[in-house]
Amino acid sequence: MRSRDRILAAWSGQPADHVPLTTWCFGLQAPPHLCWRTNGLEVKYWYSKRMEHIHTLPYPWTLEDDFKRALAWLSLGIDDILDVSVPWSVDPAVTWRDSRIPAGVAADCPVLVREYETPAGKLRHAVRQTGEDPGAGWVVQPKHVPLFEDYNIPRGVEHAVSSLADVPVIRHLYRPPDMAAREWLTARVAEVKRFADEHGVAVQAWSAFGMDGIVWMTGVEGAVMLAMDNPQAFGQLVDIVAETDLGRTELAAATPGVDMVVERGWYSSTDFWSPRLFDAFVFPQVKALAEVAHRHGKKFAYTMTTGVERLGPRLADAGVDVLYFVDPVQDKLPLDKARDLLGDRMTLVGGTNALSLLCGDPQRIRDEIRRAIDILGPTHRFIVHPIDGLFPDTPWSGVETLIEAWREAR
Repeated sequence: MRSRDRILAAWSGQPADHVPLTTWCFGLQAPPHLCWRTNGLEVKYWYSKRMEHIHTLPYPWTLEDDFKRALAWLSLGIDDILDVSVPWSVDPAVTWRDSRIPAGVAADCPVLVREYETPAGKLRHAVRQTGEDPGAGWVVQPKHVPLFEDYNIPRGVEHAVSSLADVPVIRHLYRPPDMAAREWLTARVAEVKRFADEHGVAVQAWSAFGMDGIVWMTGVEGAVMLAMDNPQAFGQLVDIVAETDLGRTELAAATPGVDMVVERGWYSSTDFWSPRLFDAFVFPQVKALAEVAHRHGKKFAYTMTTGVERLGPRLADAGVDVLYFVDPVQDKLPLDKARDLLGDRMTLVGGTNALSLLCGDPQRIRDEIRRAIDILGPTHRFIVHPIDGLFPDTPWSGVETLIEAWREAR
């Protein structure tokens, strides 16, 4: 079977020649024999276009690099999946001004500020510029304040949504794709599709932020407190994000060449929300997005790394076809329990963790892979995947052990 055929079989619960293995690269340092040069520069660290629009990479990463990474994985027998990040739009009436407050004035380090002028009023977003060196290969803090960025959450001085008056302003900053965004996505997917068709690789489009987008704008505490203290305003913010998520998902699902659309859900688990709040604010939006994907004949995936035992069945109820992830390490979810709860309802991805690859114990990696395939492989709805990615501190020796263990057990 070609890689795409194997992945599509796993997404649909159909038998394949073996259990697939995929990875996500978030700055993995590849060995020299798998490296290449782009525009005269050696590409030592691997990333993914999943990160486009929401992260600042320390090194250039082109679409051609994405293709070369896929070919490298395929040469090792691993099933790569090409990612497309679906853009959104900003009201053309919006303007903004960036500034930098020196250290010692508002904080003990410089503060980056972006001030928006919109038809619904002003909005101010201020974040500490901490200036630390995360290390080679890791994503870096941008030199301005984007609306959506993980760096903003712990460094926020004034989050984008800091008061009830800020909520309606967001409608002008996160809007469904306009014509320019649609044309960009059409051209990008066409280019990806040509490569994917030639080499037999699956394609997934990241089309929805959900609660991740809200936490990016409010901070963790701000989101939870707004949901509990003013559920009406929080619901309005959820609806604003959901409207654009829906537009992005509709566009992605309707675009030829996309096999599956994916919603982010790192900030939607029980680490942040009670099951009651999840049902009130997350479930309806996930269900609506899944329905859009299915109407266009596409699969729908959701990303959640913790709380799967409690919330996984609700995601299946909402129509999720593929769950990233089922994690026996960080989530401490026994795989036999995951199989019994979800194995006949959705495809489960995971079974091991990047921490296992980092630990330096080859037997631990082998045991996790063998157990995962023994338990979840017979469902035909399982993909081995180190959760949630391969990072700059992931040793290549751990990756090699992962591949060897998978080949032995698959």
